[in-house]
Amino acid sequence: MRKVFFIMAILGCLVSFTSCNDYETYGEKKDKERAAIRNFIAEQGINVISEADFHAKGDITDTTKNEYVYLNNDGVYMQIVHKGYGTPVQNNERVTLLMRFYELCIMDSTQVYNDTDPYDPDYMVVERTGTSYSAYFLSGSLMYSTYGTSSVAAGLLSPLPYINVGREDDETGHIAQVKLIVPHSKGHTTASSYVYPYYYEISYQRTY
Repeated sequence: MRKVFFIMAILGCLVSFTSCNDYETYGEKKDKERAAIRNFIAEQGINVISEADFHAKGDITDTTKNEYVYLNNDGVYMQIVHKGYGTPVQNNERVTLLMRFYELCIMDSTQVYNDTDPYDPDYMVVERTGTSYSAYFLSGSLMYSTYGTSSVAAGLLSPLPYINVGREDDETGHIAQVKLIVPHSKGHTTASSYVYPYYYEISYQRTY
């Protein structure tokens, strides 16, 4: 009987040891996230510039050089493809924006997108107070249905101070378009839960 208990105790220790080895700390997950972002930047040939350089250029990124600005406060990497028509969201303004997007999980390559159907954008209500932006998705939006929450990830609002959100004026013009690398800390619920970074291609425009 003692031998049986002894064997069971050893097995229990082995299982416990294996479980401990399989467990990743939050710090280890963040290290993996940072490494994944670095690899993605290298693979995509992205040229990262500072906020100081970005502002010195008039808040633009050179797409011919594949420039992305690193936004220090958000940890988001952003390329402005087109600044768009009209004006930015104004202080104390509440506006509904159409958002078309392509989303790629950098860690596992999962994709979510609505940018191939011009008649089925996501709708999000944005409000600006000073330098702060808040937003929520309206029911029926793909982001809402995919992640089960109306909350808009903070990283998706990072471009708003730097782009115009008017409507397209003519066939040759461009609405606001950006590319983003969003860390888990500024991402949606799945990004936060798994400590996963996401890549986005997004367009924004007003609904009127």
